Amino acid sequence: MEDIKNIIECLLFVTEDPLTIDSIRKVLESADSKAICNALNELSDEYEARKGGFFLREVAGGYQIRTRPEYSQWIRRLLRPNPLRLSNAALETLAIIAYKQPVIRSDIEHIRGVDCGGILRMLLERKLVRVIGRKEIPGRPIIYATTKKFLELFELKDLKDLPSPKEIEELGNSSSESLAHTASEIIEQTTDED
Repeated sequence: MEDIKNIIECLLFVTEDPLTIDSIRKVLESADSKAICNALNELSDEYEARKGGFFLREVAGGYQIRTRPEYSQWIRRLLRPNPLRLSNAALETLAIIAYKQPVIRSDIEHIRGVDCGGILRMLLERKLVRVIGRKEIPGRPIIYATTKKFLELFELKDLKDLPSPKEIEELGNSSSESLAHTASEIIEQTTDED
């Protein structure tokens, strides 16, 4: 099939969700996975060489055309989207679900130390978490997991791309050190001025 790259580009352009190789193969019945992967790589290379307004990104188990972050201010001016704002409590709950999934509400509440029913409802409404079933214990509590939209939002290929606890700790330490260094510079400047 000669136009495989152009057809895939069209499919990527019209879909809102990341396209998996399997979904592309269903549309292109005569193409094999290797040809599809080659076409995706060529498209990605072309977009990178061109340095235009968009690029091809592998997210949520599929491929998606995304706009370059350096042009986001103009896109926001045009679309004026309501930013997805999550409270610290929602982010904590989402992080627990992401790292501990599949997880039930009582486990989340045990870790956080507070009720999280309202937060879970909000995360479900925003399609960042989903119900994957019920646990076979008394009361049959609901089991939660993250969604593909979660992966898209945080630009992750899959859950393996989440930072490890050690990486998070190192980031926290470097942020603390940076903050301490900045604070000491400010203190030195104020004492020098006195």
